Amino acid sequence: MADTSSTLVDLLRHGEPRGGTKFRGYTDDPLSEQGWAQMRAAVQPDEQWDVMVTSPLLRCAEFAAELAGSSGIPLETDVRFQEIGFGEWEGRTYDELRLSAPGHLELFLRDPANRTPPGGEKLDAFIERVTAAWDELLARHDGKRILLVAHGGVNRVILCHALQIPTQNLFRLEVKFAGRSRIRVLGGGAESFPQLVFHGSPQP
Repeated sequence: MADTSSTLVDLLRHGEPRGGTKFRGYTDDPLSEQGWAQMRAAVQPDEQWDVMVTSPLLRCAEFAAELAGSSGIPLETDVRFQEIGFGEWEGRTYDELRLSAPGHLELFLRDPANRTPPGGEKLDAFIERVTAAWDELLARHDGKRILLVAHGGVNRVILCHALQIPTQNLFRLEVKFAGRSRIRVLGGGAESFPQLVFHGSPQP
């Protein structure tokens, strides 16, 4: 490409929240002790970013605030990077859902656009808000190195959007607690060219 400028974005999912693995969405549980340890292990003391951006939910925002305070890196909060809302599934574990509504979880994972949990946020609306925030983030911080602290669903949407993966395959991407992915975006605007540098590792 003629334009050799690039923007680097590290996507970091939050660590384990209090209460373990369950459908949370908008539920604002903080990190567990294990979650804090996972997040602190996911970044290295010598890593440098120009800016950090976080979801406002505690499981992301509290760690981002700690890291920003210790490193002096500017921190922004964007509500559009909060997790998708799961409606009546909020607070329920996978096993509980499988017992109470057999087959519904598997249908949702295979076809999230058409199998919205009762009272949940529509996938199209979720994708629209996350991709709008992502595109604005790249425009606002063109040429910088960015750390985005967000959620499994958010990071999956960004990866699908950047790599042109059909969104019906959203849940084919595994995003572990405190897992990291790095996207390099060459150029800017409509001519930008995203590349996946690594995925799924807590370390580069």
